[in-house]
Amino acid sequence: MTSAIRTSGLSKDYGSGRGLFELDLEVQPGEVFGYLGPNGAGKTTTIRLLMGMIRPTAGRAEVFGLDAQDQAVEVKRLVGYLPGELAQFGGLRGREVVSYLAGLRGGVDPGRATQLAERLALDLGQRFREYSRGNKQKLGLLLAFMHDPRLLILDEPTSGLDPLNQQEFYRMVDEARERGATIFLSSHVLSEVEHVCQRIGIIRGGRLVQVARLEDLHHLRFHTVEVEFAGPVPADAVRAAPGVDDVAVDGERLTCRVQGDFTPLLAALETARVVNLVSREPNLEEVFLTYYRDAEPSAAGVVADGIDRGAQ
Repeated sequence: MTSAIRTSGLSKDYGSGRGLFELDLEVQPGEVFGYLGPNGAGKTTTIRLLMGMIRPTAGRAEVFGLDAQDQAVEVKRLVGYLPGELAQFGGLRGREVVSYLAGLRGGVDPGRATQLAERLALDLGQRFREYSRGNKQKLGLLLAFMHDPRLLILDEPTSGLDPLNQQEFYRMVDEARERGATIFLSSHVLSEVEHVCQRIGIIRGGRLVQVARLEDLHHLRFHTVEVEFAGPVPADAVRAAPGVDDVAVDGERLTCRVQGDFTPLLAALETARVVNLVSREPNLEEVFLTYYRDAEPSAAGVVADGIDRGAQ
């Protein structure tokens, strides 16, 4: 089966350690794939390479077996694309923007565009320059979804959306997946992709550091523990316990982070008088942030954070 997206050694070197480096990635048809990393990590550079908008320094990208550079026009026929920032349409009204781009694309059902506008509560009679940030994002989503593409490439799709429209977007993604579309979604917020994605890739400093199914990341979970004592706080024993870190003491209250088994922490508390203990499991976003903070650059050499500033 031909992959929806396949990259091999894909690189874009902007110099001074900025860019995307040796990306090997495969996304299967019908998959919802989350592409995660902080702002400036190289997500948008990857998407622009897939769309044939910039040329790679090295490597290759394919979309449904089509070369993203040499067959960029054919690729664009298959893709619904939401860029990080829409082009400026000035005084054109929303419906005029939709009609213009639908005419360029061809085969777009006008009723489909109207339905999407109603679902997103978007006034197509308003001029583009009068749209708020959120309404511009809604228009971008409408333009990406209106022709029911085989592949949706969405760059930070919920940016600027209010919570109600975020939920509507998640429903739109589910519907697209059910009809067999592939979705490639970039984000810097893990809780966003937790709603819709099956697999995720984590990009750091222009390099892919992990690809995993969403449920696999739950094994990285940790717990934040708060313990209240009646008497001396065994801070040294807790700090020495395997799997325990981020220990802080405030009076007779101790907080720490526990990775994995609780047995070492409980052993460290054996001789103390514990009057209250609360353990809180973090959400997946906190897990990702902890992983990202703690991950060391690979032996191959991960460049410093903050790359891709102009193209992010």
